[in-house]
Amino acid sequence: MTKLSMTVNGKAVSGEIEGRTLLVDFLRQNLGLTGTHVGCDTSQCGCCVVHVDGRSVKSCTMLAAQAEGAEVTTVEGLAQADGTLHPIQAAFREHHGLQCGFCTPGMLMSAADLLQQNPSPTEHEVRDWLEGNMCRCTGYHNIVKAILAAAETMKGGMPQAAE
Repeated sequence: MTKLSMTVNGKAVSGEIEGRTLLVDFLRQNLGLTGTHVGCDTSQCGCCVVHVDGRSVKSCTMLAAQAEGAEVTTVEGLAQADGTLHPIQAAFREHHGLQCGFCTPGMLMSAADLLQQNPSPTEHEVRDWLEGNMCRCTGYHNIVKAILAAAETMKGGMPQAAE
C-alpha cells in the first residue's frame, strides 16, 4: 500500500492505495466523487477527464500515485462553492449540450481547459480539441455551440473553481 495526498476540488485529501490504482478509481471509490465517469477503460471516450494542476487529463490512464501532491479538479469542483454554475455548465444547459449526460463531465472539463488555454476558439478549434471526447447522443452540434457561447460569456476571464 502507498500513502497518497493531494488537493481535490480545493480540499486536502489523503488515503492508502495499491500502486496500480487509477486516478479515476481513487476519485470514485475512495472519495465518492462519481461525476467522473468510466466509459471505455482505454482512453478513447474522454468521460473520465479531470484537471490535474490545471490541465485536462484522462484519469483512466493516470495512476493515482502520479497525482501525489497535485491539485485535482473534478466536475464536482467546477461550479462555485455557493452552487453558481460555471459558465460552461450554464451554457451546456442553455444550449442543450447534453442528452443522456454520460459524456458531459468529461466534455465540461475538456472545454474548461480549452477555454483556459484559448479564450476565443473557432468552431474548428473546438471540434479539434474535443476529438478525444466521444458523445453517442448529440452529434456534437449543441456541445460546440455551448462552448462557443461560454467563450463569449467568459471574455472577462476564467472563473476559479470551487474552493
